[in-house]
Order: sequence, then C-alpha cells, then structure tokens
Amino acid sequence: MPVSKDTRLMRFIAYTFIALLSVLCLFPFILVISGSLSSQHSIINYGYRLIPSEFSLAAYDLIFSRPSEIAQAYLVTVATTVLGTLTALFITAMTAYVLARKDFAWRNRVSFFFYFTTLFSGGLLPWYILITQYLRLSDTLLVLILPILLNVFNLLVMKSFMQAIPDAITESGKLDGANDIVIFVRLILPLAKPALASIGLFIALGYWNDWTMSFFFVQDKDLYTLQFYLYKIVAGAQALAKLVNIPGKDVTKLPTETLKLAMTVVATGPIILLYPFAQRYFVSGLTIGAVKG
Repeated sequence: MPVSKDTRLMRFIAYTFIALLSVLCLFPFILVISGSLSSQHSIINYGYRLIPSEFSLAAYDLIFSRPSEIAQAYLVTVATTVLGTLTALFITAMTAYVLARKDFAWRNRVSFFFYFTTLFSGGLLPWYILITQYLRLSDTLLVLILPILLNVFNLLVMKSFMQAIPDAITESGKLDGANDIVIFVRLILPLAKPALASIGLFIALGYWNDWTMSFFFVQDKDLYTLQFYLYKIVAGAQALAKLVNIPGKDVTKLPTETLKLAMTVVATGPIILLYPFAQRYFVSGLTIGAVKG
C-alpha cells in the first residue's frame, strides 16, 4: 500500500526532530570529553569548548598514574555491580511476586512495612552501628552489596508489573503440577523481562555510582570502588593545589578542573554499554496473547 505524502512529511518531521534531540542529548557528553582532553590553562582562560583549544592528557595521566590501583578499583566495582544486580533483581522479583499474589492474605500488611521504610528510618548512626558492630561487615565485599540490596521503589514497581500478569498463567502452571518455585522461575520471570531489564539497569547504575559504602565502611585500599578511588584522586589534587612553596612541584599546573571531567569519562564510559542490551526489553507487552481463550 503506497504511503501518502502527508505521512511521509510527518515521518520526515518526526525523524528530524528525534535526530536533533539526540544531538542535543549527546552535546553535554561531548563537551565533557572535550574538556577532559583540554589543558588546565585553556579551561581557566577560555572555558569549555567542543574542540580543545590546547590538547592535553594530563588529567588521564594523573588518573592512570597507578594502573594497578585503578585496575583493582575497576575489578571491585564490576564484581560489586554484577553480583549486587543479579542478587537484588532475584530478591526484588521474588518479593514482588509474593506480594502480588492474591492468595497471600497478608500481602497488604507486609507491603505496608516496606512502604513505611520510605517515610521513616532509624537514622544514619543506628544504621552505621548495625553494619559495623552487629553485622561486622566492615572491609568486606559484602558491605558494598548488602546495605543497598533492596530498594523499595524498585520493589513497588516490580509488584505493579507482577499484578498485571494474568492469573490464568499461574493457574495453568498449578494444573500442570508445578509448585510455586517452578511457576516463578519458568513462567513469571520470562514474562517479567521488561521490568527486570529496566529495574536491573537502575540497580546496576546504583551499584556502579555508589561511593558512600566505601567512604563509610572500607579502610582497605584493595576494596575501594572506582567512584571512591576517583574521588580520592580529585580530593588529593584539590588539596595539593591549595598548597604553596612545595619544592620541585608547580601546583599551579595541576589539572584539577580537567581531572573532574576525565573522572566523569572514566566512571561513566563502561556503564553506558549496558543500555543497548537492556533497551530491547524496555517496551513491555509480552503478556499480550500469552493466555489463550
């Protein structure tokens, strides 16, 4: 069937608008990359530009001055992100499935206890004492995973998605002799791929960008996450730049400004690769047609 001129015109306008919007979204990131490749002098005197007026790798040289340490920080962050995301996804989905089941009589009361934690908390000091004195998780890999394992907002979103799955799917599994675990793993989880991908991306971003767990509970340098390691570099460079009369050091040339931009590139570059894999599941609707009449 031939496409009318009006349809082609609307498509052209829509595609052009989306292309321009994509360029605008990429503009800040391009500016960050350009700034990270600029010299400290050009940033201070000429500001940020799309094309570096004075090319310099001083910021990256400072970041990668100790390659073994940053490699270790990358390894810790990747391990934390992978283990934390998989564990948090499974626990979130399992909890949401139970709370969404209509045959669970206490689902509303249990849901209230989860929701209550979003309004009130015990405070930072009791939380710190619990993790350090009672759970004794300081300077362990678990302290980077467990404290932020379950997010109530993600749980409520997953619960809403589980409630949209037709009850007939669960009932058909029971008629075939499947127990609740088999129904959850083989029937519910495959249908929940859109929600799992979306929430999984949020969880992965949370673990990747987290530095507070290292700040509060980690003294061992081998357990520093990437974000906290880069934070230490920036804080050290800024402190050094404020000093004067250091023999053999020209602190005025320390790339404190470009270092922040280079840190952003180093920290956000790898996590961006997750989005293409999760994008295909963002559009839900896999349950349409799943139940045959």
